[in-house]
Amino acid sequence: MNETQGYAVFFFPQALEALGEAIRPYLLEGPAGPHVLCKEIDTGGAFTEMTLEGRNADGREMTLELMVPGNMLRMIVSAHGEGSFGFGPRVARAVAKPAGASVPAPAEPVPAQPPAPQTPAPVIATDAKPE
Repeated sequence: MNETQGYAVFFFPQALEALGEAIRPYLLEGPAGPHVLCKEIDTGGAFTEMTLEGRNADGREMTLELMVPGNMLRMIVSAHGEGSFGFGPRVARAVAKPAGASVPAPAEPVPAQPPAPQTPAPVIATDAKPE
């Protein structure tokens, strides 16, 4: 089972603009955009608290708590596994076909037509009396 490695926190563009240079040292760039990678996160109050682990200028390990208003967050993604975190395009897998099998041409879409109105069955009157 994969253990949680942390969380990727994505901000609204307006939030990044408002936070300006103060948030830049904590941002990582990725295919899905800039995000903060944190070890723990607490979304229980008006401010979202993120715990980041890193090294200071002397190379010593340190823990940092970053708190931002919760309404600045666009999305939080839990990062699992041993590999690096990131996004990539999803590619549809090709279905294996036997050798020599021909691929049918794509069918043209058929416009949807409403069903034809149904006429009620005619009622046949008879002079016969039920017995």
